[in-house]
Amino acid sequence: MDSPLTGYRNAPVELLRIESNLFNLYIQGKPFHPTVETLQLHRQEGDVWADAHFHVEVPASRVEIRSVQVFSHQTMGLQAWNHGDQAEPMFYETQSYELVVEKKQDLPIVFFHENLHLRQAVKPLGNRILSGVLNFQNEVGLTELELRLHGEVIFKLQLEVFPSKMDYKHDYEVILREVNEQIYNLSFDFLRKTFHLTGLRETRHQSVTEFFTILQQVFGQLTQGIDRIKNAPHYKMRRESHLVEASRAKQVGKENIAFLRKRPELFVPGQQQPTHVLETRRYMDFDTTENRFIRWALLRITSKLKELRTNVAKKGSPDPVLLKKVDVMSSQLQRLLQQDFLQVGDMRQVSLTLVLQMAPGYREVYRIYLLLMKGLSIQGDLFRLSMKDLAQLYEYWCFLKIHELMQRKYELVSQDLIKVDRNGLFVTLERGQKAKIVYRNSRNGEVFTLYYNSLPKGDTTSTLAQRPDNVLTLKKNDAAIEYKYIFDAKYRLNPAYEGTPYWRKYQQPGPEEEDINTMHRYRDAIVYKDQRNGEFERSMFGAYVLFPYPDEVKFREHPFYKSIQLVNIGAIPFLPNATNLMEQLLDEMIQDSPEKAYERSTRPRGTKEYYYNKFAGKNVLVGSLRGPSQLDMALKHRFYHMPLKNIADHKLLTQIEYIAMCQSRKKFQGQGDTGIQWFGRVQDWKVVRRREITERPARPGTEEELYVKFTIERWDRRDKPIALGGQGIYTCLYTSKYMFDRASEIAELKLENEEDLRQWREARRIGKVKVRLDHENVDLAESVVEIRVEE
Repeated sequence: MDSPLTGYRNAPVELLRIESNLFNLYIQGKPFHPTVETLQLHRQEGDVWADAHFHVEVPASRVEIRSVQVFSHQTMGLQAWNHGDQAEPMFYETQSYELVVEKKQDLPIVFFHENLHLRQAVKPLGNRILSGVLNFQNEVGLTELELRLHGEVIFKLQLEVFPSKMDYKHDYEVILREVNEQIYNLSFDFLRKTFHLTGLRETRHQSVTEFFTILQQVFGQLTQGIDRIKNAPHYKMRRESHLVEASRAKQVGKENIAFLRKRPELFVPGQQQPTHVLETRRYMDFDTTENRFIRWALLRITSKLKELRTNVAKKGSPDPVLLKKVDVMSSQLQRLLQQDFLQVGDMRQVSLTLVLQMAPGYREVYRIYLLLMKGLSIQGDLFRLSMKDLAQLYEYWCFLKIHELMQRKYELVSQDLIKVDRNGLFVTLERGQKAKIVYRNSRNGEVFTLYYNSLPKGDTTSTLAQRPDNVLTLKKNDAAIEYKYIFDAKYRLNPAYEGTPYWRKYQQPGPEEEDINTMHRYRDAIVYKDQRNGEFERSMFGAYVLFPYPDEVKFREHPFYKSIQLVNIGAIPFLPNATNLMEQLLDEMIQDSPEKAYERSTRPRGTKEYYYNKFAGKNVLVGSLRGPSQLDMALKHRFYHMPLKNIADHKLLTQIEYIAMCQSRKKFQGQGDTGIQWFGRVQDWKVVRRREITERPARPGTEEELYVKFTIERWDRRDKPIALGGQGIYTCLYTSKYMFDRASEIAELKLENEEDLRQWREARRIGKVKVRLDHENVDLAESVVEIRVEE
């Protein structure tokens, strides 16, 4: 492990010096980030620094750049930079950098940045100095610093801000791309299935700031598209007829034959020459569905801009630059609306015609309209947002990556992440919003639900509100409860600098200890209230921190990973190139039987009931039948009888609570279903002579034999019979009600220890299970030979 950087390498130095005829610009700060050095981030092969974007632009001709010098990691000092050269990473999130602009003339040069807080951080010191401290917080990516004179941009400097806890190229860019891909895949899939442009109401689910961010990037394309339409607008040829004097008519069509035949008064008396005829003229009509749509789209955009300006103007100190941008866009839209081909009627309904999809200009405007009306919360670099809040982006990515891992293997049932109204598509994935996605395991029908920023229905807190980032609930077959697990995204990493307490305890980087404590708090604080008795029980079975760390192999030895097996609380490294441990944990959770899922937790409510020996209480007797007539009489008179000698231990009679009847293939062939279908609770039992059982006549010679007669409260039929599976019962078999309710084949009733049960349940979650015994009659078998999954 490298030691944390000290001395000159971590002290503020001059990172950038730009000299011009009007000003000199300096940036000073730390050239390294200790966490970046510890994790060796932003490197290429051979421990070479990755390239960082660096660009100087001079829009105004009056500015002359004389020299540009940037910091070099090799020389540990400034070196000359030429236009087109790459730089090395030297600007990082959460670090502060001092900016100084020294003016050579007394000119009103001002500093500008799109972020208002950064813009206000740089202030004039006297007449010749601009100075301030820039801190990009958790926002990374490209950023643009500008100097302006009399409102005109005279200098632009583009820098690249690097993350400190993940690699820029290998992690951040992949996260940004995957977030956009997941959102757009869900969006356009949903759009293709359900989105119809038939409404006229304004959407109230879209942030106007998101709308304006997108509009700024596509506004040029929008105006170009309208100008392209202006050169060749879509139209329809219409015909119009007017009654004119025959001598002045220029175009006379065949329709005059029928018209004049019905109007003889239009002829000159005594002649065949008409005095008036219909003149037909053809003209281009721009009042088409497509042009009405273009006008409607522009009016909606104008309305959005008006709403944005109103909201901005309400603030105490509105941004004049933003107001000017809005006003310029609004005036350009008004100009476009004055085009001749847009002087059409109101749109009442839109059909997705070939013109909108394919015609030059129309298709561009239609595509831009869809992008604007979707109102995506996450746009990423698709629309060149200046910077990204990396902590929030990491939280989004964790949720969407879990979704991707689940969707690879399980069927997507429903999701409310992407929603639609009559005006467009919008995404609910944003801070404070709730979303959930439901999946189904096609193999066994089990349902899983992934919640974002919310708790499952019924879960609550009796003290303070708790809201973990992600909750996964698993509804397993043969289990009355849902198994719930928390995955909380934390864009935090302790790099374990050598000599620190964290290093002495764990010897490697990992999550912050307070984040692990938060997982304990979540599991203890989130409870479920039983509506039957009003009691609270802990509902979360596990809680895990997801944090940015790339070395999965090394982290396996971290105590916070091993604690998952011990108390089901711990941490999972989670990055685009580090998803194996997360995928493995999800697979284990989903494949777990209810027993194993229960055992992962630390003794929640219900422990006594769970550890009750499921096999000691063999309270179900499964007896054989001599034929269909015995079954009919047993069902009719609600009883079951069998020879007392078949019960080797008479003490068992005191613990039998249920009777089940097995219909053998040999004796019930052609008489209906075989296997175990009927069972009932024992109301009473007694030992009698066979002749005393009058409901069914005794076989000759058995009248004096002792029989047990069980009186049944009522017979119930299983929803799905227990199949014979090639085996049967010779006399009778004892099993527990627990196994009787869960068995699918009769051989499974012979499972008599915890190890066999565990193996059987795990195998059954994979597929159909076959239990092979050492005898064809289950009650005569002595051991289980094999438990396997049938192909």
